[in-house]
Amino acid sequence: MSYLVLARKWRPQTFSDLTGQGHVSQTLKNAIDSGRIAHAFLFTGARGVGKTSSARILAKALNCERGMSPEPCNQCPACLEITAGTAVDVLEIDGASNTGVDDIRELRENVKYLPSRLRYKVFIIDEVHMLSTSAFNALLKTLEEPPPHVKFIFATTEPHKVPITILSRCQRFDFKRIPLGQVVERLRFIVARERITISDEALTVVARKGDGSMRDSLSVLDQVLAFCGDQVRDEEVANLLGVVDRRLLLEASAAVFARDTASALGVAAKVDGFGYSMRQFCGELIDHFRNLMILAAVADPRDLLDLSEAELSALREQAAAVPLADLQRHLTILLRAEGEMAHSSYPRLLLELTLIKMATLAPVVPVDDLLERLRKIESAGGGGVAADARAQWRPAGGASSATPAASRPPEQQPAAGLSPSAARAPGQSPAPAQPVSEPPPPNAAARGGAAPEPRRTGDDWADFVAFAKGSKVRLGSLLEHGSPLAVTAERLEIGFPEGSFALTSLKDRDSLASLKELAARFFGAEPVVVLKPLAGGGGAPPNLLEKKRAESARREADLRQAAASHPAVSAVLDVFGGTIAEVVPLGSKEKV
Repeated sequence: MSYLVLARKWRPQTFSDLTGQGHVSQTLKNAIDSGRIAHAFLFTGARGVGKTSSARILAKALNCERGMSPEPCNQCPACLEITAGTAVDVLEIDGASNTGVDDIRELRENVKYLPSRLRYKVFIIDEVHMLSTSAFNALLKTLEEPPPHVKFIFATTEPHKVPITILSRCQRFDFKRIPLGQVVERLRFIVARERITISDEALTVVARKGDGSMRDSLSVLDQVLAFCGDQVRDEEVANLLGVVDRRLLLEASAAVFARDTASALGVAAKVDGFGYSMRQFCGELIDHFRNLMILAAVADPRDLLDLSEAELSALREQAAAVPLADLQRHLTILLRAEGEMAHSSYPRLLLELTLIKMATLAPVVPVDDLLERLRKIESAGGGGVAADARAQWRPAGGASSATPAASRPPEQQPAAGLSPSAARAPGQSPAPAQPVSEPPPPNAAARGGAAPEPRRTGDDWADFVAFAKGSKVRLGSLLEHGSPLAVTAERLEIGFPEGSFALTSLKDRDSLASLKELAARFFGAEPVVVLKPLAGGGGAPPNLLEKKRAESARREADLRQAAASHPAVSAVLDVFGGTIAEVVPLGSKEKV
């Protein structure tokens, strides 16, 4: 006797045997119980999920000699003939090979005659979407008003290709992909009856290879049994099916999360040694990190993941220790690498680069944390908190060669918001103080050189700020934000916006002492230094920064006006219908 494959041997014979299609079986059983049986059914869904099997079961339930019942007896001649496919009144037609209008005309002629033995004449048309348009049109009238002794059952994997006129005349049932757990449970039932020794892990691999199809899963199981016999080992299943061992995926993710590049590269070497496809492994790794992401994002992911309980428990341990944002970034890297592997001649190198990039990925700092650190720095005046923030941002494993900010004198610490050029390294030669309109020289006093002499241009406040900036860069930069309220040898009153960083920093004891010392040296006396908060401007004179901005805006407006009034520019604008986008003084930019 010839061998009968498992997919045919264990084909469902009753609605109770259907796996993963409870919504279909329950509806059909209720319809038979209540007598509300439609004349045409359309079964849709992926391959191997039970469409044709359900059609046969429905035909047996309608024609069982023991009477119409939700569960056929499978013992009477009618049930046995339908199961064997020899019943003359149950016609199974392949829509892919009977696509023409002549085939449908023959079917219409056959519909007129009463069934020879059974209660109903049942026409099962598989892959009905393959019929031609003319064939569908020839079927319309018969399908809408068939004789009472005829039932039509259509099955298709592509319902969108069936004309809407056919769909509207049928009761449609959508068959779902069978969940992994239910496939494994059914496979376990079958191997127990077949007296086969196989682990649940191997059955899970077989079921996952079936991709939600019971028929495909049974075909894969047949292949495994042909190779392994009745004693199936996990290693043999993995080698035969060419699937990636789940332990290798767990090892790869553990190496990435531990930032262990050596172990990550070791995983790539194992993949190459086992002969796995690098792109297939990358795809498996994408699914693995997707599972981790869902576990981190959802409290109960059972409906979203096709994983066994053992696999879920192993993944939960890893997902609990990794932020969700990091898992999303890892997935983005893997998706990009998988796309690049399709066109790469060096897939192993690309996989190694991907694993190293994932293992060395810098951790994400939430924006709220960054804003909180900035608030602390501003409220503390850039002192010890700034040093703490810099210490937190120092690269892991790297030693900083710069002197910690907390160990410097207050006047040597750069103010927050200043450019890096505001702080100079020790050993640079001092430069003389420049006028207000020019950038100030580096801090001569901080370099150990002689303090610059005050220069007089007629504007005492501008001269004092330039003098202060030549001695102490940070202090001079803060003074640029102040408005001169009184500048004399007896009283130096400076106004700042209320609550500003400059006002807070200058009120510091060391900064205020340095300011008094500079004022005494500049004026040749000891003026009273007053720092006054200004609410809403208060009519105070503009500070030096505002003067510089106003001067720059005026200069730019003059240049734009001069350019617009130039005859050559006007002619060009008229010819091309353009506008002046930018005006650059001659010599300020390199020629292209």
